[in-house]
Amino acid sequence: MIKRLLPLALATFAVGTDSYVIAGLLPSIAADLGVSTPAAGQLVTVFALTMALSAPLVGALTSGLDRRSTLLIALGVFVAGNAATALATNYEMAMAARVVTAVGAGVINSAASSTAAAIVPPERRGRALAFVLGGLTLATALGLPLGTLVGRADWHVTLWAVAGTGLLAAVGIAVGLPAVTLPAASLSDRLRPLGQGRVLSLLAVTSLAFLGAYTLYTYIAPALRDATDGDESLLTLLLLTWGVGILAGNIAAGRLVDRHAPARVLTGPLALAALALALTPLATRALVPALVWSAVWGATLGVVVVPQQHRLIALGSAAAPVLLALNSSALYLGMALGGGLGGLAQEWFGLAPAELGLVAAAITVITLLWHLGTTRRPAAPTPAAPPSTSAAPERSRA
Repeated sequence: MIKRLLPLALATFAVGTDSYVIAGLLPSIAADLGVSTPAAGQLVTVFALTMALSAPLVGALTSGLDRRSTLLIALGVFVAGNAATALATNYEMAMAARVVTAVGAGVINSAASSTAAAIVPPERRGRALAFVLGGLTLATALGLPLGTLVGRADWHVTLWAVAGTGLLAAVGIAVGLPAVTLPAASLSDRLRPLGQGRVLSLLAVTSLAFLGAYTLYTYIAPALRDATDGDESLLTLLLLTWGVGILAGNIAAGRLVDRHAPARVLTGPLALAALALALTPLATRALVPALVWSAVWGATLGVVVVPQQHRLIALGSAAAPVLLALNSSALYLGMALGGGLGGLAQEWFGLAPAELGLVAAAITVITLLWHLGTTRRPAAPTPAAPPSTSAAPERSRA
């Protein structure tokens, strides 16, 4: 089973590295493209917005395809977009390439997750989702700091490495993953859960959680300036600590949701995240408390996605591609809006980067309250026929 899940995790690792690493490369990209750092930051915002807007549409259009075909198409677009970004000679070309990359990336996470959920027994679904999403979280633990470190010399190298990782994942999926088709359903059947208020409530939790996190994280390098004293190696260490925390939270979430109600698994980490973010101005004044703070914050954020995906899949496995794509959209919409909100808070209210933690904490408290509201309205899982798998490609089902 691990052999089937491994290329899926590699695909999400490539997407995660691509999504996160740009924030650490902004000064180099800005200097090379001849724009300001805030302008370069819009590459992050546009990437996230494109993913948010395109993922549900492309997810719906490809929901009738077997999952292997969907992943190979999405990875092809993703690899081409990263190569185009690396070759960009001006800001406009880089921006267009990031849009293309985001269209492919937006499908990969949801397609990989729906595939993982389909090829394991229900009682192991949480761990399978955590393993595949482990690629995404490992990107924050290893891909982000290493990519940032390499990119300080030449940011193009990082993007070529991301493209190569995506290509390697595509080869692994083509060779090692059977065609996986979801239960036969019409497009209207797959879209029907979108009419449930429950779906929108769950998606709001995801979006708000990452809105709070990225209000601060988009500006993490200047926020940690006191703790690092401008030392890039220390910044890399703190990013690595944050990423290891996320990986630990993700692994713990996978095991917990197989034993407990996913909603209960999410409550404690949201409360702890709000506390950690509120302490940001104090915790980031020196290296040692910043290390503890980054590990705790990372662990709490790492818990969020697995129980959210588990709750959405329980609403109807036939609609899983669309629901998971929407969850991915909600996540990246939160990231994009968080970056914008953090920038506005600094410009309009004169907040220092570390003080953005207070804004992030307030948003996380709102997220927790909203989440507690959704847990009072549990929804029964929708039974569905098991997916079919085969070693050879199967005909797409609408």
